[in-house]
Amino acid sequence: MNSVAARPRIKDVAEYAGVSPKTVSNVINNFEHVSERTRAAVQEAIDALGYRVNIAGRQLRQGRTGMITLAVPELDVAYFSELAKHVMAEADARGQTVLIHQTGAVRERELAALHGFDAQFSDGVILSPLALNPRDLATRDRRLPVVLLGERPAEGGTDHVGIDNVRAAREATEHLLSRGRRRIAVIGGAVRGRQGTDRLRTDGYREAMEAAGLPFEPDLVVPVEAYHWQDGARAAAALMEHGPRPDALLCLNDHLALGALRALHERGHSVPGELDVIGFDDIEASRFSVPSLTTVAPDKREIARAAVSLLLERIDAPDTVALRDEVVGHQVIVRESTGG
Repeated sequence: MNSVAARPRIKDVAEYAGVSPKTVSNVINNFEHVSERTRAAVQEAIDALGYRVNIAGRQLRQGRTGMITLAVPELDVAYFSELAKHVMAEADARGQTVLIHQTGAVRERELAALHGFDAQFSDGVILSPLALNPRDLATRDRRLPVVLLGERPAEGGTDHVGIDNVRAAREATEHLLSRGRRRIAVIGGAVRGRQGTDRLRTDGYREAMEAAGLPFEPDLVVPVEAYHWQDGARAAAALMEHGPRPDALLCLNDHLALGALRALHERGHSVPGELDVIGFDDIEASRFSVPSLTTVAPDKREIARAAVSLLLERIDAPDTVALRDEVVGHQVIVRESTGG
């Protein structure tokens, strides 16, 4: 009958190294007042015995789970899956485990994430909301640390990380204008409504058009039901079939832009000859489309780093860390769809 060796304990490491269990604990927790000779002896014992720190026990003593939640609308939208990868890498480097929750942009699910699912299996939440309203945030339980990504339903009260969407859309539009494009349509845009990402990016587009002395044409702003490939394809097809045709498409995410590229190809429209197309998010597929897609690239790695750092600071010092609103950088990456 096979027997399984007992897992070595701090007591075993202490006996091997000839020190007290307290000294072993001091070395494991990297306390300063331990001599290098003692530290080396304890480390040798740890290596020899194969001792592993009991993370669960440590976290239990600290009143924490060592887990954080990332709640995003849709994992099959590549931006969110790529962002999740960066969040997981950043959290792992800090000894945290990430639980992924897909909200489907449904308010009830976003509320559940905002309130920690009424369970204590997570120390804090990173949430990308689409359906929440200002009251939802104002009435949330402040004991749960939360960092919001994207656009907030309301100002203040919650830590936040995002890009400057107005500036990003303005720069994307300016790029199209620099290529002589004048009838620029916005797929996924919004002229009215609360200050969501679609509205802010439309505002940036308007600013660039007005600065160039061009009239704003509401008919060129095309809202979509969702930000998927097929929505971009349908919107592009409708624009080319009805009314004066645009000479460029500013698509508010890369899925819309790639869908638009397909619809234009099927109808015999050349890109970037007849039209330019630009997207948002710089998902991996944008580099491999034909033509490759010009896109606004938010710094996803930095968004993840900032969000995890803010959340862990809030977990460590919930009442002493000032609320922060971090604006992360972006750049317009020029590729073949705008002549790059």
